Amino acid sequence: MSTLSELVEEHTSLGTIEIEHLHRLAGDWQLIADLSFADLLLWVAVDPTRGDADDENEHAAFVCVAQVRPTTGPTAYQDDHVGRVITGQEAAHLAIAQSQGRIWREGDPVWYGDTPARHEAIPVRRRDGVDVIAVIGRDTNLSTARTPSQLEMNYLNSADDLAQMVADGTFPGPPHPGETTSAPRVGDGLIRLDAAGRVSYASPNAQSAYRRLGLPTHLVGEDLAAVTSRVVDDPVTGTQAAERIRAALRGEAPARLEVDGRGATVLQRALPLVPAGVPIGALVLVRDVTEIRRRERALLTKDATIREIHHRVKNNLQTVAALLRLQARRVSSADARTALEESVRRVASIAIVHETLANSVDEEVVFDGVVDRIAAAAVDVAAPESKVHLRRASSFGVLPAGVATPLAMVLNELLLNAVEHGFTGQEENDLAEVVISAHRFRRQLHVTVADNGRGLPDGFRLDASDRLGLQIVRTLAQEDLRGSIEMRPRAGGGTEAVLVVPLGRR
Repeated sequence: MSTLSELVEEHTSLGTIEIEHLHRLAGDWQLIADLSFADLLLWVAVDPTRGDADDENEHAAFVCVAQVRPTTGPTAYQDDHVGRVITGQEAAHLAIAQSQGRIWREGDPVWYGDTPARHEAIPVRRRDGVDVIAVIGRDTNLSTARTPSQLEMNYLNSADDLAQMVADGTFPGPPHPGETTSAPRVGDGLIRLDAAGRVSYASPNAQSAYRRLGLPTHLVGEDLAAVTSRVVDDPVTGTQAAERIRAALRGEAPARLEVDGRGATVLQRALPLVPAGVPIGALVLVRDVTEIRRRERALLTKDATIREIHHRVKNNLQTVAALLRLQARRVSSADARTALEESVRRVASIAIVHETLANSVDEEVVFDGVVDRIAAAAVDVAAPESKVHLRRASSFGVLPAGVATPLAMVLNELLLNAVEHGFTGQEENDLAEVVISAHRFRRQLHVTVADNGRGLPDGFRLDASDRLGLQIVRTLAQEDLRGSIEMRPRAGGGTEAVLVVPLGRR
């Protein structure tokens, strides 16, 4: 399925500015669809030079580039119309709206299968623009037609005002940084204000939202800016909310704002109503987001607690490593000292992962930094005369904590094994190099640690090795990582260890 931009560029000669306006309209028109109880289809006239129009027909061809269905009523279309090209009598109402630059409402109902529908066509202009760049088809399902309620009448009247603003080029308003959706929606709560800023209608959900903020009376007849300023806990936020409502009454399109009162949180969005350039009031959409914000605060608290735990674990591990290091200095046995120093490095590799998690916003690790720090520590272990060079040839990416900790220990053991045993007997002028690389394939992480050292001893088998480090590697790879590990001769000399780790759901 082609996108709006692709369809417009394929069938028309509209420029970047016009396409951006259509994108913003499609991002905000759910509001009009819900207020209208109607489907909206965005049509653009096909450029005849593109070869898509029917030259023999008296009417221009139009292609549908976007579609939205109402959440407040039944749809008129079960099928998707995006990408469909119409012409002739089927597109006559669109051609009239485009050529005459006015909203077309004169037609009789039409039938789509068993569904009767009412056609309307709304021309689309850019702000300060004269030319019609597209047409919105507003098609209402009439199969459930009945006498509208007060709520429905207010919805329909507001929809007509916004439709006229689309034709004028004043809807949608200018974008605000950080606002990517048109929330709150119509069903969340709608308040209509007259030109003086007094409430002429408030939906039941809007009334309930203000009750949560602490308003004991009905909204109808009240000055909404003054009421909002009075019920909001923070005077500064209350003043901001009141000013944004007044800005909408002046014809501006202010940004959304969350207000708090008596433990409740309500999201507000004020929209100016200026059909034909005449300010007649405003729409204020409200949504009670108290429970949403409560859950978000609980998650933030949980995340902060988890990060604090990782920070403390890292500190405790570093303390253990320091105690082992002190003990190693006091023992007289060389074997005991070596064992304690290896334990220090193993504990330190785990501490590096927890330090990274303590600074992460989720339980994921950018693993390249961990690998680089483990490699730097392994270089310090190498004998000075060997001059071992360690480098990472590719990126590991982001890994979950459950993979990062055992993988860090495996890499620590493999790198230590390479620098301590892989280059014994090498000549001083030989370039001793260990390369760590990783790539992902079919939800698996393939890790290779390759050196150009003296290679594996004859008859070597990983599963039969009695070295503690290699036993740790095998156990972690198979049990903790649920993967596989293989050590084999490297092409061109040396050794390579290949680790395969599944990255699916664990």
